[in-house]
Amino acid sequence: MSRPLRLGMVGGGQGAFIGAVHRMAARLDGHYEMVAGALSSTPEKALASGRDLGLDASRSYPTWEAMLDGELARPEGERIDAVSIVTPNHLHYPVARAFAQAGIHVICDKPLVHSSDQANDLLAVVKQSGVVFAVTYNYTGYPLIRHARDMIRAGTLGDLRKVVVEYHQGWLATRLEDTDSKQAGWRTDPARSGLAGAVGDIGSHAENLAATVTGLELESICADLSTFVPGRRLDDDASLLLRFTSGARGVLLCSQIEVGHENDLRLRVAGTQGSLSWCQEHPNQLDYLPLDGPRQVLTRGQGYLSPAAQAATRLPGGHPEAFIEAFANVYSGAAEAIRARQERREPDPLIAIYPTLADGARGVHFIEKTVESSQSERKWTDARWTAEG
Repeated sequence: MSRPLRLGMVGGGQGAFIGAVHRMAARLDGHYEMVAGALSSTPEKALASGRDLGLDASRSYPTWEAMLDGELARPEGERIDAVSIVTPNHLHYPVARAFAQAGIHVICDKPLVHSSDQANDLLAVVKQSGVVFAVTYNYTGYPLIRHARDMIRAGTLGDLRKVVVEYHQGWLATRLEDTDSKQAGWRTDPARSGLAGAVGDIGSHAENLAATVTGLELESICADLSTFVPGRRLDDDASLLLRFTSGARGVLLCSQIEVGHENDLRLRVAGTQGSLSWCQEHPNQLDYLPLDGPRQVLTRGQGYLSPAAQAATRLPGGHPEAFIEAFANVYSGAAEAIRARQERREPDPLIAIYPTLADGARGVHFIEKTVESSQSERKWTDARWTAEG
């Protein structure tokens, strides 16, 4: 393997949950070395976070703007290759746009940005600059999700008829935002989170998982968004009916007020020849139910899995791999794409698998159309997506 890619990070400092997850995922396979950071929204906390992580003082920056200027001032062979953006949602757009325009590859947390106008602008900027842009819908990194996708592509399930995707959490069942919870504070604040709450935070994951595995395109949706906790400004529960352009039908449920549920993401896909069922809290098995045959429980780390699933696996069967490893697969996919650009070669198609900027832009469109549908008196809202929104 060539040298580790030099990684900078914006956000993810003291008190942040997801920043540490991104750092572990980036380090896991040795593809990245974090060398720079602007790790908080306040300069003092940003610099303190850099000291906590052992960053060289010359590359621990008080602001993301200072980091971009500082890195561009370095010789090209010394500046960061990529930036990881792990801030609250409202900062994704200006940070991603500036770094992409400067020719620095981008790995951005989801949801991508606040609006389709911003997403389409990013698409134009990235087309011009030619950088790799990954969006960390990390659940697509599980080996058995990749196997499920490959089974569907191979026609194992026949023509798809029904897709049910559910994401249930209970951590916001009370007004946690009134406490000192940093995560609850920004995720329930429209100025920072965007126009949706649960739909933006976890419904976007559900949409991306279903789209990635099935390859189906949304035609229209019928959405019911609710805010159950009094005084909360964004939705904390959602129920959607889905129609796909192929004629398949679907259901998407997401909630952050279901007491007792932790991170209960589930996907079921039914076709004319069989069905698949997968649960994120038990990610190392995939249930396959063929039309004419016994139920099969497929497990991670086995030779019968697809090449892409095997390439995303590090340990033999029976040794559980889970959340961090799936996250690392997204980072590894982006690393392979970045190295291929640098080395002027085609990326390895079994490795360079990651959610793209287009996936992120489609996710923003989905959020907007879900809110629009919920506020409309019409039964169905057109939800078809193109790069122009």
